[in-house]
Amino acid sequence: MKWIFLFTFVTVFFASISCASNKSKPTKQTTTMSSHDLSKYSTAVFGAGCFWCVETQFQLLEGVDTVISGYAGGHVENPTYKEVCTGTTGHAEVCKIYYDSSKISYEDLLQAFFITHDPTQLNRQGNDIGTQYRSVIYYANEQEHQLAKTIIEQLNASKAYDKPIVTELSALPTFYAAEDYHQNYYNLNGSQPYCAFVIKPKREHFEQVFKNRLKKKAQ
Repeated sequence: MKWIFLFTFVTVFFASISCASNKSKPTKQTTTMSSHDLSKYSTAVFGAGCFWCVETQFQLLEGVDTVISGYAGGHVENPTYKEVCTGTTGHAEVCKIYYDSSKISYEDLLQAFFITHDPTQLNRQGNDIGTQYRSVIYYANEQEHQLAKTIIEQLNASKAYDKPIVTELSALPTFYAAEDYHQNYYNLNGSQPYCAFVIKPKREHFEQVFKNRLKKKAQ
């Protein structure tokens, strides 16, 4: 099966390289979604379609402390969800992942990123269409940039996907946290149709692929 092959290839490839981890509703923008200090954690910012889907998958991984949904990459300051949904702000829906680099590495997160979504779809994921749903890796330094670039080149060369990867690689811009009601969305709204029919299958697939790397409470 395609996903099994891809996971096997990515796992083998990641094992062959090394990387030092880098140490509608209310429209008012929020500033923080966590009740505890996140300054001790490393961070990664990825866009892989709807941030509700991305958030719930990365939350499952051992070593990930907090995932905050938000917006990045556009030209509008403090954008609202309503504005981003127009596709005119330039922002992508992204997740900022706070992780313990002693338990999970940046390359581990990249591996999860490429399993989380289809990086060959341009400006969409399934029926979610628009530049706000683009596949994007926002790197914080050149080491992250080169690692992501190398992985994409290797995946393309291996024909892991039927089409070339179109994931955008860009330097980390300003991250804006999304409104409160977007945070921890699946866990709080799992019975809603989009959660049941779109997010749940993705989450279940992710759980199967990463069953040995999930938080104990998620197993």
